[in-house]
Amino acid sequence: MRILVADDDFASRTMLQRFLEDYGDVDVVVNGAEAVTAFTLALDNNQPYGLVCLDVMMPEMDGVTALGRIRIKEKSMKVASDKEVKIIMTTSLEFYKDSLTIGHKHLVRCNDYITKPIDLDKLAEILEKYGFSK
Repeated sequence: MRILVADDDFASRTMLQRFLEDYGDVDVVVNGAEAVTAFTLALDNNQPYGLVCLDVMMPEMDGVTALGRIRIKEKSMKVASDKEVKIIMTTSLEFYKDSLTIGHKHLVRCNDYITKPIDLDKLAEILEKYGFSK
């Protein structure tokens, strides 16, 4: 499985990359614009990502905007809803945690979210919930 991690924080990005390498091939980018570009290229080349982890707050393009653009790209490519990439949002901001729970999760269709600092056991549970295994 291909995995994309988008996070501008080096420590968070590196920790996620190392943890997720047990689940598949991991690509890393540092902002939402790069995430959308990487996702688009992968989909266009018929090598889609199975999982994308997006930080909410990033430079150039935030994770919520990137998520919306990823879903638009999937729709334009007629990706079936059961084949859409699983997207986990990450955030250290408490108000984003609440808004993801109440609205953004449904509005932009992320599959799940996890707060920073990331609890790797909780992340493993989330991955298992969506059928990902080491």
